[in-house]
Amino acid sequence: MGMKLPITMPIIEARNNLTSLPEQLQESSGSEARVVQVTRRGSPVLAIMPWELFDMIQDTLEITGDEALMSQLRESLRDIAEERTEDWDSIKAELGL
Repeated sequence: MGMKLPITMPIIEARNNLTSLPEQLQESSGSEARVVQVTRRGSPVLAIMPWELFDMIQDTLEITGDEALMSQLRESLRDIAEERTEDWDSIKAELGL
């Protein structure tokens, strides 16, 4: 799920369109997530986004906040970069699958 530039909307307009925003975000998003940047006096104050995007952000924050998981991820990325990987067929054969 990629991300497009946010739709900017004054807070008054967001309030008036709140019940239709889920459909507007879905219609305008295609395969990319869309966010509404709500402004007050021209400055951003809120973000409105599809629940799936919020859930992905929350999962990402959880993972990046877990030092053990991040350590494993960094080690895995080093293994890939240094070509210390095994082929899937070899692993299946070793496991008897």
